[in-house]
Amino acid sequence: MNEKERDALIRTAAFDHVRRLSEVHGHLTAKELNPGFTFEGERIPLVNPQRGIFKPRQMRYLLSIKTVFPRPGARVWYDDQREVHRQIFESDEAVDYAFMGQDPNAADNQWLREAHENEIPIIYFLGIAPGRYQAMIPTFIAGWDSVALRARIVFGIPDNDDCYVPQDAGERRYALRSVKQRLHQASFREAVVTAYRGRCAISNLPEQRLLDAAHIVADKHERLGQPVVPNGLPLSKLHHAAFDAHLIGIDPDYRLHVSQRLLEQRDGPMLEALKQLQGCLLHLPSREKDYPDRDRLALRFERFRAAL
Repeated sequence: MNEKERDALIRTAAFDHVRRLSEVHGHLTAKELNPGFTFEGERIPLVNPQRGIFKPRQMRYLLSIKTVFPRPGARVWYDDQREVHRQIFESDEAVDYAFMGQDPNAADNQWLREAHENEIPIIYFLGIAPGRYQAMIPTFIAGWDSVALRARIVFGIPDNDDCYVPQDAGERRYALRSVKQRLHQASFREAVVTAYRGRCAISNLPEQRLLDAAHIVADKHERLGQPVVPNGLPLSKLHHAAFDAHLIGIDPDYRLHVSQRLLEQRDGPMLEALKQLQGCLLHLPSREKDYPDRDRLALRFERFRAAL
């Protein structure tokens, strides 16, 4: 087996490992990423904790790039830390990725060039909150500019076993739309769940992997559907489903209402737990500015009442 063939096998194993991690955890942190993974009895790292461009010593080509989401008040070292989310939402096909430092011949930046020239699929760990990443697989280096000290990033077709660089504008736009949707969902969920200290706003359940970020007003609503914390609620998957089905309503005073349909049923402890929510108050976030917006709740509560 030659060097390139071995690289491809390790790369496939890395992609599979990161996809499994993402299925379990959603966003990824240092806890999930730093251990790496095992290939033929040997540990292969996924990232360098101190650098954003990474190639394991066991591989021929670049494996991953990373953009850190800056902590509030922290220094922004690279432009892409500030710009990448805006670029993703505003761009049609590609986004920029800043070189490490000012020397295009530095090893990290040459890894970007080699990945570009050989059309190597990589993992992009995109920061969605301080210390939290969304894995974008596959991602490609579509351009390398030694003057601007930037690489150009395009995203591959999601859920496609054939990792190839999208060649036409239509494919690139389709892939980027998928990334926009994932980034929107991940950023919104992270903000909402964090505001409520990782607990369900109805049940106070503390297991984040069982929580969704529910919109109070759907994002298709032009005026009130924005992905902001006052338009969101962290809900367990059961309570999210009940809320979306208008079996549970929340009035503008944060009081819970259970539909008559559920109140009249008699069928076990799970149903009884839902029925006991009648008249209870929502668990609110610690900061008043994150409270659910009363106008949005009023609009949603009208729909609940109409469904009775």
